[in-house]
This record gives sequence, structure tokens and C-alpha cells, in this order.
Amino acid sequence: MKKSDLPYHELIGLETEVVFSPDPTQIGISGMIIDETANLLIIKTEKGVKKIPKRHRVFKFILGRNRVVELSGKDILGRPEERVKKL
Repeated sequence: MKKSDLPYHELIGLETEVVFSPDPTQIGISGMIIDETANLLIIKTEKGVKKIPKRHRVFKFILGRNRVVELSGKDILGRPEERVKKL
């Protein structure tokens, strides 16, 4: 999968980490995406479930075999089914 394909891919089940956030307490939060809304990623972490806004954040996604992709949250705003319609 290419970086440009990720916004149109299912994010639930992917490992992610917050690498930039205007809220410094969110930087470094990592775990598996268990759900998403139009504006939030819901991540299961070692310390519980965290709801992280997509807007103004940068996420690192682990895509099989330790392939890492960083993506701005603005690129994944919207419901998954709406993002696919933009193709």
C-alpha cells in the first residue's frame, strides 16, 4: 500500500501513534485503532481507550512488516465511507 492509498483504506485494526498534536499530552499515545468517527480515532492503548481528534494531528501508522507511514489527520477527516467516495 502506498501512502497516498491510506486515506481510503480501513484504519480499524491498524497500529498507530500520535507523533504531533497541539496537545502535548497526546504525543506518543499509541495502540490499535478500534473505531473511528468523522473527527476521532479511537485507540486501544496499554492505559485504556483514548479518543484522539484527527484535526491538527499527525499519526504514524504501522502497515505490516514494520512499514511505517506518517499521515496528517486532515487527510483522514470524515467517515471512512465518505473518504472512499472521494476517489
